[in-house]
Amino acid sequence: MRVLLSSLLLALCLASPAHAAEGAAPGARAADVAAIHVVIDQFKAAIIAHDGKTLGSLFLQDHDSWLSVADEAAWAKVKARNPKARKVVPSSWKKFAAFIQTADKPIEERFYNVRVDTNGAVASVWFDFDFLDDGKVTNRGSESWQMVRAEDGWKISSMLFSMGD
Repeated sequence: MRVLLSSLLLALCLASPAHAAEGAAPGARAADVAAIHVVIDQFKAAIIAHDGKTLGSLFLQDHDSWLSVADEAAWAKVKARNPKARKVVPSSWKKFAAFIQTADKPIEERFYNVRVDTNGAVASVWFDFDFLDDGKVTNRGSESWQMVRAEDGWKISSMLFSMGD
């Protein structure tokens, strides 16, 4: 019986989430995940409100790593129009914030299947999305954020997203 209980306890330990911070209190990770979801909600609300200033405040100010990657179908269309086009395109959260601020039509980004993984110092956020311009989906794909817990809270340090139909 003791061997069975020991084996069960070992199995439960091995099945526990690998992303929980070592030595962290159970509520600490939940609090960080909740704080990251606040950033996600602020991001979505800033886009809808055309609030580039708030959107920009969600990013690590002295770092700007932002890449878009065309999926295979989108890449084929882009290459047909422009053979010199690049599949991976660097951009900037600053350019995106300016676009949000000056957009003259309703815009929105919808998030699906959001997953957050954190140890309390760094985090990874992954989700599927639809980007809508004037109510029409103009891009859909997957997006990932790398986040850091800075002195003033969680900030997006880098972003990758796919471009697709």
